[in-house]
Amino acid sequence: MDFHIFRLFRLISVAVFILHGSCYSDKAGYYSFSKDAATSAPMLSHFDYIVIGGGTAGCALAATLSQNATVLVLERGGSPYDNPTATDIGNFLHTFLNTTPNSWSQLFISEDGVFNSRARVLGGGTVLNAGFYSRAEDDYVAETGWVREEVAAAYEWVEKKLVFQPQIKGWQTAFIDGLLEVGVTPYNGFTYEHVHGTKVGGTIFDPDGRRHTAANLLEYADPQMITVYLHASVHKILFTTTGNMRPKANGVIFRDTNGVFHTAKLAAHSALNEVILSAGAIASPQLLMLSGVGPASHLADHGVEPVILDQPMVGQGMCDNPMNAVLIPSPEPVEVSLAQVAGIPHFGSYIEGGSGLSVSISLWHSFYGAVINLLNEMKLPTKTLSRFFKLLDLRVNVTTQAGRMVQKVDWPISRGHLELRNTNPDDNPSVTFNYYQEQEDLNNCVEGLSTIIKVIDSKKYSKYMFPGVTGRGLLDFILGLPINLRPRHINSLFDLKQYCKDTVMTIYHYHGGCQVGKVVDNDYKVLGIDALRVIDASTFLKTPGTNPQATIMMLGRYMGLKILRERAEFLETKEEL
Repeated sequence: MDFHIFRLFRLISVAVFILHGSCYSDKAGYYSFSKDAATSAPMLSHFDYIVIGGGTAGCALAATLSQNATVLVLERGGSPYDNPTATDIGNFLHTFLNTTPNSWSQLFISEDGVFNSRARVLGGGTVLNAGFYSRAEDDYVAETGWVREEVAAAYEWVEKKLVFQPQIKGWQTAFIDGLLEVGVTPYNGFTYEHVHGTKVGGTIFDPDGRRHTAANLLEYADPQMITVYLHASVHKILFTTTGNMRPKANGVIFRDTNGVFHTAKLAAHSALNEVILSAGAIASPQLLMLSGVGPASHLADHGVEPVILDQPMVGQGMCDNPMNAVLIPSPEPVEVSLAQVAGIPHFGSYIEGGSGLSVSISLWHSFYGAVINLLNEMKLPTKTLSRFFKLLDLRVNVTTQAGRMVQKVDWPISRGHLELRNTNPDDNPSVTFNYYQEQEDLNNCVEGLSTIIKVIDSKKYSKYMFPGVTGRGLLDFILGLPINLRPRHINSLFDLKQYCKDTVMTIYHYHGGCQVGKVVDNDYKVLGIDALRVIDASTFLKTPGTNPQATIMMLGRYMGLKILRERAEFLETKEEL
């Protein structure tokens, strides 16, 4: 078929698909192109693009690439549509804290003693998170070198499918009023933009409390051009290494739930075909190392061979935005709400809040049972947890009618690293974030907590406070909960710096490990290797906006379009020749 006629046919078919896209948005039937690897994956297959990870970036990227190329998505987890009510707002904590072997949330514990969670489900972290949607700062976009107009269009593409204006009720209104009273001004109302002051952001929960995720972006995909294999755990990226030529990615090996290994290769008809890692800040550097791209001595220690490229920066620059929380028992009923409002002061901390989530005692015990099991697997002591369980039942009962406010340190300069623990890609690697190692991060935490205490003590928030209770006095509540494995110090109640260190948690915004300028170039191509990119939060030098999910999805769309333009230009040049 003539190339130009082929392109016209493809454009018409894409347009027809978009116009009739509702037939693919019926979640009961699910997407025809999504299949279980164990029952559907052939032993050998060929695609123009192989996307490792059907998460926050991967779904947007794959849906875009499918408009003019064949795409394979390999997702190690299952589908959120298999249990749609599990993603409803009322089931948020149950789904998030469910750590059974086949759950969507995989528990891991950093070397800092902080509990973390990795998504293993189509849609990635958007299936588990608190739903807040906010774009990146203008300065952030400028620093990356992205084209501003294309960034805006990519955000809008995401927003059309899965972002809503939240319904602000009593507790969140008092939270807004308290922020304004203590000087987190001006009030910017509802906006996706990152602006100083207090604002209402977007949410991926619709007015009925139903969650919409990055998996919904696959409704944009051409079903004839995309294949998604679920429960497909990638074990290794394959390379061709000929003489003195640069290594070139040419496929992957993945395993299904029956333990059968499959091979997916890049189709040979185009020099532009690529393997693209979108497995997240933990799995992307881990998979690079397991495939022989990383610090040579470290790979040798774990028996990884052959070493494709000695790249000492893989796994370096790991960073997590530290979070500290204050729980506020309320004399008044509170609505169930997740993050809807953000305080964006001029110092380096953001403030968010939520209310009314119910945590059953059995769920807490199940979660901490999983923590103890993981500690035993890691051969780490479990004594730190045992002293908390006596107070656990009493304190958890209070949380069903309470608000909580959190501060997240913006752009922390404390950095850590990731290393292999073993060669099983389904196991957690060893991750160190070095929370509050740098004094500047600690100072920002103190400012954030001090502002929260003022909000709690403000007149506008007083309806949700018991008489005689102060914001400072509530710090003791968190100190009595097993929120991490770090030691508690007797002076934590009187020294906010020590409180920050003792009660640090993750806000699940970790990034780094495959950073731009160190592991990948500005087009996210892996330095020193052909046909391999990394497009996800592992490439970030710092996390965008108050919450990164909007920008991670945007990046998938933005880079997908850029890659397709490169492809079209290459094909047109080839046709002319």
